[in-house]
Amino acid sequence: MFENLSERLERSFKLLRGESRITELNVAETLKDVRNALLEADVSYNVVKTFIDVVKNKALGSNVLTAVKPGEMMVKIVYDELVALMGGESMPVNIKGDPAVVLIAGLQGSGKTTFSGKLANYLKGTKGVSPLLVACDVYRPAAIEQLKILGSQIDVPVYTEEGSNKPVEIAVNALKHAKLHGYGLVIVDTAGRLAIDEEMMNEISAIKKAVNPQETLFVVDSMTGQDAVNTAREFNERLNFDGVVLTKLDGDTRGGAALSIRSVVKKPVKFMSSGEKLDSLDIFHPDRMASRILGQGDIQTIVERIQKLIDEEDAKKMQKRLAKDQFDFDDFYKQIQQIKKMGSLKDVMSMIPGINKMVKNIDIGDDAFKYVEAMIQSMTPAERCQPQIINASRRKRIAMGSGRDIADVNRLMKQFDGMKKMMRNVARNDNAVNKKIKRR
Repeated sequence: MFENLSERLERSFKLLRGESRITELNVAETLKDVRNALLEADVSYNVVKTFIDVVKNKALGSNVLTAVKPGEMMVKIVYDELVALMGGESMPVNIKGDPAVVLIAGLQGSGKTTFSGKLANYLKGTKGVSPLLVACDVYRPAAIEQLKILGSQIDVPVYTEEGSNKPVEIAVNALKHAKLHGYGLVIVDTAGRLAIDEEMMNEISAIKKAVNPQETLFVVDSMTGQDAVNTAREFNERLNFDGVVLTKLDGDTRGGAALSIRSVVKKPVKFMSSGEKLDSLDIFHPDRMASRILGQGDIQTIVERIQKLIDEEDAKKMQKRLAKDQFDFDDFYKQIQQIKKMGSLKDVMSMIPGINKMVKNIDIGDDAFKYVEAMIQSMTPAERCQPQIINASRRKRIAMGSGRDIADVNRLMKQFDGMKKMMRNVARNDNAVNKKIKRR
């Protein structure tokens, strides 16, 4: 996401490199490119016009210190305005209620049902609530079954009324069921249509009136660009929803919806989602997104994903094993599984400053580790625990067992040794720092 926009903006800022000060002429040249870049990203024309006017006024009105390069000043101004354009700060979802009710709305194909499962999984893990999913999409074939499958994957019950075609009654009955059985959160997955129609709007409005949700979220397919923004505007006029969810951010999207929707509907983007994995849901942070758009990465999100996945006790045990030079292929395999849980590998790498530019044109699939996993799985338990015993004949057997060449196994062994040395040094440095702190 935003790859083309990031490239265009980077080229735009190059116009100011080598300039000693900001002038009306070089600002105009730079902002002409920025405006074109935003329009090509499918950002609303009115939004772009306002954005450019604000940036221009701030750039020409700034007291630029002699030590600050014009290019750096312009990047800072554009960054600040991008953050403001996308809402300024993250907005939490409201789940205060007994039970709290979250109503999910959107067009068919926007990813509502998958998001409902992701939200239940996210709030169950981060807030400790007991969620109940409610299947109110009685029109789309297999919609109910899809929600039941998602619920089973995250161990969350799904309320259904098989054969009923009355979504308002289903929602009301589900709320009674939740109160009776002590569920703290009810997430109502509603039906979508291929386009907005009066019947659809009347139905979702009736459901909202019947269950009085604490939070109504509108799910937007990011790949639809300005169409998504126009749809959000029409839904908001009827529903007055509380926030927006951007889905399919890992797809071929230019980013116009993410940049326009907050300004157009005056409602915050609360979540962003990519992929089908049920743990691939993040809070939308305008500052982090602006940083990614400007090619500066998003280390904070990576750190948060790691913190959610790694148990503190497991981390301490791993640190001890590293310090004692006991890191083996079983540990390596566990590390791979944790990395895979972080979401799309290309998405994670795109958040790392410097790396993001290197991987933009590289096709990195979610199966990037499958050959490494196959080679590790072809090792015996003794070989995984004692990598040093893997001689030439063992490498040949591992290669045959995994369907790879001996060169691939040799490369894995070399990479493993390099990673082991690096992690051992990091662990020892951490221990040394901790000892100094304790002495103080």
